Amino acid sequence: MVEKVSQHTHCHICGKAIPFLETLCSEECKERYQKMVKKRKMFVYAMYILVFFILALFLVQSVF
Repeated sequence: MVEKVSQHTHCHICGKAIPFLETLCSEECKERYQKMVKKRKMFVYAMYILVFFILALFLVQSVF
């Protein structure tokens, strides 16, 4: 006996089965997703600042 599973996808945060065209299952998951995106953006900005600082440091050292 093979049961047919309806077309679905899974929540990106908790993994629950949800309707096909949705990405998140609840408001709690949406809030967690927004926090995760914000943390990632801050991490990327910090990496850019760090790279800029290192390049500036090398540039200053090469001038003197």
